[in-house]
Amino acid sequence: MKKDKVKENASLFDRYADMLISTALAEDVSSGDITTEATVPAGEQAQARLVAKEGFIVAGLDIAEKTFRKMSAEVVFTQLVSDGDYAKKGTALATLKGPARAILTGERVALNFMQRLSGIATHTRAFIDRVKGVDVTLLDTRKTTPCMRILERYAVKVGGAKNHRFGLFDAILIKDNHILAAGGVEKAIKAVRKNYSKKAPIEVEVSNQRELREALKANADIIMLDNMDAARIKSALKIIDGRAVTEASGGIDLDNIRAIAETGVDCISIGSLTHSARAMDISLKFGAGEPKGLR
Repeated sequence: MKKDKVKENASLFDRYADMLISTALAEDVSSGDITTEATVPAGEQAQARLVAKEGFIVAGLDIAEKTFRKMSAEVVFTQLVSDGDYAKKGTALATLKGPARAILTGERVALNFMQRLSGIATHTRAFIDRVKGVDVTLLDTRKTTPCMRILERYAVKVGGAKNHRFGLFDAILIKDNHILAAGGVEKAIKAVRKNYSKKAPIEVEVSNQRELREALKANADIIMLDNMDAARIKSALKIIDGRAVTEASGGIDLDNIRAIAETGVDCISIGSLTHSARAMDISLKFGAGEPKGLR
């Protein structure tokens, strides 16, 4: 997988990554790694491997490399797999050579990033596998770790899904509280057209047929069917009849996503891709060792 194809903006991604790595290292290292400095002689050289302790979809190798090289430009980080690969238990993901102190001090931050991003990519791939053969697009949401959104969105794309809006600034999405504040679905949509000067698709969240019909009357471009089961989504799609792009959202898990996808809805947005992904288990082992292959 070519990494630049899944990074929404490679230069912006790199700037954010650099900032996040610096912040994470400042948090962890602060005034110095007192254990490493006390036990490892300055100038000591080492070799190490990043090893998968379970099977998962790999994501975040570049972030790990940047972390170690921020500790020392002398660290040589060699990727043995690529983001998007499935690594089985025992697979060597990368090798490191360089100053032992730098490798030891950067270890936890590098692993934290990789474990988190690989967890998101793996969780996302599980959803993608459940809808295989169905013409539907899976999307993430804004339910991300604060300040980690650009990295977590990258991991979602590594896992095979696509990104929804990045934030509040790049797309119109009228949700339930906007509707309540505006006095109704139709009023909210009309207010956007009156007060937002740029031409942009208008997406609105609906939870029942009354709101759905209001959205259609106001010519919403995208209609989000919120917390509806497969039967209710089918009924809603008959009413919509191709007049808007449709998105299912809310209460979607690995058990019901196939049934929801088979309703014919255009997109499914899933908050759990980022907010409920389990971190994968990766360790750093000193010594050259024998790298193992991929599945």
